[in-house]
Formats: sequence, C-alpha cells, structure tokens
Amino acid sequence: MEAYTDFAAVYDTFMDETPYDVWGNFVAGIIEKYGVSKPCSDRQAKEIPEDSEDALEQERNLVVELGCGTGSFTQVLKRMGYDIMGIDLSPEMLDLARKKSAEAGLDIMYLEQDMRELDLYCTAGTIVSVCDSINYVLEDEEVIDTFKLVNNFLFPKGIFIFDFNTLHKYRDVIGDTTIAENRQDCSFIWDNYYHEEDHINEYDLTIFARCGEDEVFRRSVETHFQRGYTLEEMISFVRAAGMEFITAIDADTHAEPGEDSERIYIVARESGKAT
Repeated sequence: MEAYTDFAAVYDTFMDETPYDVWGNFVAGIIEKYGVSKPCSDRQAKEIPEDSEDALEQERNLVVELGCGTGSFTQVLKRMGYDIMGIDLSPEMLDLARKKSAEAGLDIMYLEQDMRELDLYCTAGTIVSVCDSINYVLEDEEVIDTFKLVNNFLFPKGIFIFDFNTLHKYRDVIGDTTIAENRQDCSFIWDNYYHEEDHINEYDLTIFARCGEDEVFRRSVETHFQRGYTLEEMISFVRAAGMEFITAIDADTHAEPGEDSERIYIVARESGKAT
C-alpha cells in the first residue's frame, strides 16, 4: 500500500507537537547565512517578463520544499515572508495542504511530484526537505539522481537544505519496537522493524479513525519503508551530484554531528550544471 493515504487524514493530529516554528527559524537562519534567497513579502504580484532582472530575482528568492506533506512547514516559511512552493508525492497530503493554506489565506502553489522525478518550471534559490523525507529514497543511485535534479533546478549558488535520520537512529534507537498512541477521534499502532542487511527501517501503521459523528472507527493499515544513512554517505551523495558540501549540523543540538546524532541537517550549494 502507498504511504500517506489513510494516514494523511490523521497526520496533523499526531504531529501536533512538532516544532515547525522552531524549524522555520533555524532554516531561515541557514538561508540568511549561506543562501541567496530573501523574504519577499513586500513584493507586489505583477506580470514579469521572463528575461528581465525582476524574473531572475524572483527565481533567486523562490523556496521549494520537497516532501511538504500537509504543508505545515511550508506555511511557516510563507508567513516568514518567503515565496515558497510545496511538492509531495501523496495527493491525500496535498489536498490537506491546499485546504489548510486556503483557510489561512496563504497563496502557496503545491505540486504532486515524486522528488526522484523533480521537474520545476524555473530555478529556485533554495530547496529544502525536512522531517526525514530523504530517508524514503532507498537506493544510493536514486539519492544521487535526486540530488542531481536538485542541483539542476537550483539558482546559481543557491542552496539545498535537507535533514535525514541516521543509521544509528534506526538501528540503535528505534530498532524493533512497537509504539501506540490514542487520541479522542483516532489512534495508531506503529510496529517498527529494522533490517540490518540493507539498513531499511520498516514500519507498519495500523490506524483507527472515527467515521463522522458515529461511535464507529475505521481501521486501515499502511507500510512505510525508510533507509538509514551515515553522514559520510550523504556527503558523498551530495558531491557525486555535483554540489558543494557546506556543512552538517546535528538537528537536536545544532552542534557538529557525532556518532550519537539521530537526525542531521546538511547544507549544500549549487556548483555548476552537468553538461
């Protein structure tokens, strides 16, 4: 079964303590320090000739989020003034993202795309991916090819900011465990399995969600696969894709990553296009 179908409807409920605002401030700080994009909330919408300096400036300031899900993080950056677009593979997640953005009065474009087949209509000054979306790409070559597409659609000297869960987290922290959580209108059971041979983390989600106003709960099951990577592997993928590796940051401590790091941010820079 495809991931994030039935789970999409309850995703925000179980992610309600996720510190999207904190992540937004952190990522905005990275963009300010290393990137070329700037918040452009004061810019008025107008027709811009494709070859004009304004068009180039518009691309420089565009931020694209890969694996945007229900759009919570996309909306945080939008409220901070960034011109941002969200991309995700799940139509169910994107439907919720569009609905949430409309209700909040935020004009955000969302595209249904597999990041492994990224195809933008222009370049973007910043491409971001948070909440371990990259871990859903399971093969070395697929990661490299995805990063090559990112590099291709980055504005000259633009940056790619992404996080990933480490091999250590899947193998030594999560391992073979079962997690359950219950809310008023929904609950889930998360059975987690780690496969050492290929470093794949499998989790089977059993979801119970209330159907309308009745005391009837619908049961559904999804299986998700993510792969654990080391920092050294990710850096090698960045360089193999033709990008410049800038820095790596522990997502929890914001210090240099170590052996115990569970989630790591990487910042990479566009460094020319493949010929």
